[in-house]
Amino acid sequence: MAWESLTQRRLRSSLTVLGVVIGVATIISLASLGEGFRTGVRQRMQEGFELDVLIVIPGSFTSGLGQFTSEEVDAVKNISGVTLATPIITLPKAEVYAENGTKLKALTVAAVNFTEMTKLLPDRFNATLEGRIPIGEKNDTIILGYRTCIFNDTEQLVHEGENVTVRIPIQYPPYAFNMTFQVAAILEKSGTSGLTNFDYWAFIPLNTIPEEQRVYNLVLAKVDDPEKSEEIARNIENVFENPYSISILVPVAFMREADRILGFIQIFLTAIAAISLLVAGIGIMNIMTVSVMERTREIGILKAIGAKSRTILAMFLSEALLIGVIGGVIGVFAGYGISYGLAYFLSRFLQPAQQDTVFKQTETRPMELNPIFSLEWILIAFIFAILVCIIFGLYPARKAAKLDPVEALRYE
Repeated sequence: MAWESLTQRRLRSSLTVLGVVIGVATIISLASLGEGFRTGVRQRMQEGFELDVLIVIPGSFTSGLGQFTSEEVDAVKNISGVTLATPIITLPKAEVYAENGTKLKALTVAAVNFTEMTKLLPDRFNATLEGRIPIGEKNDTIILGYRTCIFNDTEQLVHEGENVTVRIPIQYPPYAFNMTFQVAAILEKSGTSGLTNFDYWAFIPLNTIPEEQRVYNLVLAKVDDPEKSEEIARNIENVFENPYSISILVPVAFMREADRILGFIQIFLTAIAAISLLVAGIGIMNIMTVSVMERTREIGILKAIGAKSRTILAMFLSEALLIGVIGGVIGVFAGYGISYGLAYFLSRFLQPAQQDTVFKQTETRPMELNPIFSLEWILIAFIFAILVCIIFGLYPARKAAKLDPVEALRYE
């Protein structure tokens, strides 16, 4: 009877179902896009930062950056949970030139321990386009990032085995000295964001710098368990007399905080989408109230031939339930299509702008937004749609059930 009643008023029923479809589709599309965006951000963070590597910085970005001593580096190495720690010396304003005098695009020149770096970053520091990472320390070798020596992915300025000159300026007294190195390896293109994007880095052996002149600018610490990163970071801070004299970047903490914020945004957007279902529920109440008025005489006849009040109530609630089921099923499939359409346009919108700035030189891979559908959200949207239809259909159904049969039969 509920199905026949809906088919007799096809236009009105279709518009009522459409409201439910829009509500369910909006919830599913926003929830799937939010989950896809969370996963994309998490993946980009994992690509840009190794989750098991802490980055210890002397000083802070607000109060100024400082330097580490050899004793402080050794203290970090002895922290429980730190399996390996290696210092890095960055050489400000250092420049790298090929044999023909062409300046290479080395934005950062760093003195590192090659052996420790390969153990610390096995996936990033071992991948080479040419050559291989030297085992042990050699004072005449250099490792170049992909973009330092390959121009526009086509023209390679230097090759493995060729010599390059590193010009290192000294501020006090103001002068510069040149050092010649042989290219041992060229790293593969990274194309990711974060500190470990070595596309524009050049690495020279740590032993190149005399021990009395070594001032360490960074310490990379590898932990045995990424889940304990925050605890290990606090232990590292306690090694220093003033814990605020250092800054520690904990990738796991960043990822958790970003995931928490994106989770709140996802819930907020989904809650806004749920409002459209409530609006559809009001429409259901309005349409069914009008339907009760139109079918008053029919209700009177049903009651006159023995239909009970609960039968009338069940009949009208069945109509509301049927609207919710039909709208929910169609809304689920519509949500799939809408989410992929929105993902396509948003992915194009999220493409990085091509500008001649320093940030362009990081050359990060464009972010792709792929919706991720969760059975949990599909069930939530579907059940919520049915509940809204039943709740808003309850008032007109009760009104129909309480009609007096005599008065109903006299109704014109």
